[in-house]
Amino acid sequence: METSNNNHDAPPPPLLKDLKVTIHNASMIFPSKEIERKSLFLSNIDKVLNFDVETVHFFGAHKDFPPHVVNERLKNALEDALVVYDFLGGRLKLNYDTKRLEMDCNPEGAGFVVASSEYNLDQIGDLDYPNPAFAQLVHQNKDFLKDGDVPLCVAQVTSFKCGGFAIGISTSHTTFDGLSFKTFLDNIASIAAKKPLAVTPCHDRHLLAARSPPRVTFPHPEMLKLSDQLPTCPESNIFEASTEQLDFKVFKLTSNDITKLKEEARNSSISGGLSTKCVTGFNVITAYIWRCKALSCYNDENPNRSSTILYAVDIRSRLNPPLPKSYAGNAVLTAYATAKCKELEEWPFMKLVEMVREGATRMTNEYARSIIDWGEINNGFPNGEVLVSSWWRLGFEEVEYPWGKPKYCCPVVYHKKDIILLFPPVGGGEGVSIIVALPPKEMEKFHGLFNKFLTSH
Repeated sequence: METSNNNHDAPPPPLLKDLKVTIHNASMIFPSKEIERKSLFLSNIDKVLNFDVETVHFFGAHKDFPPHVVNERLKNALEDALVVYDFLGGRLKLNYDTKRLEMDCNPEGAGFVVASSEYNLDQIGDLDYPNPAFAQLVHQNKDFLKDGDVPLCVAQVTSFKCGGFAIGISTSHTTFDGLSFKTFLDNIASIAAKKPLAVTPCHDRHLLAARSPPRVTFPHPEMLKLSDQLPTCPESNIFEASTEQLDFKVFKLTSNDITKLKEEARNSSISGGLSTKCVTGFNVITAYIWRCKALSCYNDENPNRSSTILYAVDIRSRLNPPLPKSYAGNAVLTAYATAKCKELEEWPFMKLVEMVREGATRMTNEYARSIIDWGEINNGFPNGEVLVSSWWRLGFEEVEYPWGKPKYCCPVVYHKKDIILLFPPVGGGEGVSIIVALPPKEMEKFHGLFNKFLTSH
């Protein structure tokens, strides 16, 4: 039985600053069969996400799969995957006729790096703690690339002294969203096990093309036109890295804590008769984070300051007709909720939970199409104070490789103070790990609010 509040105030573990990683081999790998050279259309959702996502997947030692065998199996599996995902060995390019970013499906190849660390896996600290040094487990060395070459995918296998290893994967976000990346991992695992594909991916990104002519049928305050961006507001693009000093911290909610938050929401329902269907784990966690984040940078000098929270919603099943579950591109849009900081402090918790739910409910077929059409007319980005990106239920740690399931999967923490990540806890269970990066003063306040609201609930 989990105990509540067991580690909300636990001091941060000492972090290794250097994992002492040596690169042994870095090379390009190519599709195992000839692929057709073609251009792949990118949707208006894909083209906004032109940055890399880096994840690390940790594995314990396996007697039948020492690291050199894993290297060979994974390399061969990736070479086959570059045929199934024919864009993955290609490159992004601008189509000068349409002025759109596209994927040039060509056999330029992906990167594959073999490395080792001087540590045992159990010496590198808590795997779910956001250690910036984990960046060493994802390719940092660009020497093997041609000048100016930017592959869409690079994998690195780093072996530890104990026989355990980490697979670090860097992919351009234009290639996959969280769900399609999970499918990609399932397929890699199947190929490595010499089994048929787990899922045949759907590559038709025209399914998310704008309508002709585009019809923006809703206001979209959650989107920001680049031309609207004032020089005094450099952080409006939520995906931009921050230049200020940031503290990284992981906050944990046990399943008991999440149950308490759900009870608090139901108990604070004003009429008592409001639907409690919206009281899901995700909604209460997001509402809770919103309150803490908004109030961590709130002061009495600006009592009317508003806060907008953004959170990703998978639109595959919300479209008419629905997208195939196997859709391989980005099929996620940002829902939003906005309130004044004073309201976030004073309103009953249920009100915040309902606002989070309303944001997701708003994401109908017509609303999603309206955002996509907005992107056809405007060059812009999601616009909010904070984006909650949930990897909590994606199931990366459930992927069954020939060498077993990962002990843990995590992102490499990035210097973005407006993105908060939700992750499953190490070892499974129903709790959640919340990865936050904030300037030190805001982090101190966020930490205090996180504990205060939890103990008062």
